[in-house]
Amino acid sequence: MTTLPNRPNSALVVIDVQNGVVGEAYDRDAVIANINTLVGQARADGVPVVWVQHSDGELTQHTEAWEFVPELQIDDGDPVVHKRYGDSFEATDLEEQLATRGVGRVIITGAQTDACVRATLHGAFVRGY
Repeated sequence: MTTLPNRPNSALVVIDVQNGVVGEAYDRDAVIANINTLVGQARADGVPVVWVQHSDGELTQHTEAWEFVPELQIDDGDPVVHKRYGDSFEATDLEEQLATRGVGRVIITGAQTDACVRATLHGAFVRGY
């Protein structure tokens, strides 16, 4: 349920599935396969997919560690949101990307469940998603 007026659509938000984040993650390949399944289902249902890419001192932009893992199915028209904080809404254009698409509900997946995914979930909740 959303509290955002005139925003009946949903979007899949995929957070930080980058080489430097998931390179040594437990069950990495299965997690990425599950995310790709979600992406495929979203596309089949006409749900936009928004990718979030983190950068900081350890994930320097335009390095291999910063790049999304190559197994992901990112389309040319998919928006990519660049962030520097845990909450994907903080100091980014994520809200604008969602509003443009009439999105009032988000499905969130990605890496760093205990950090960036959790922070984004809280950010979405306080913004009415």
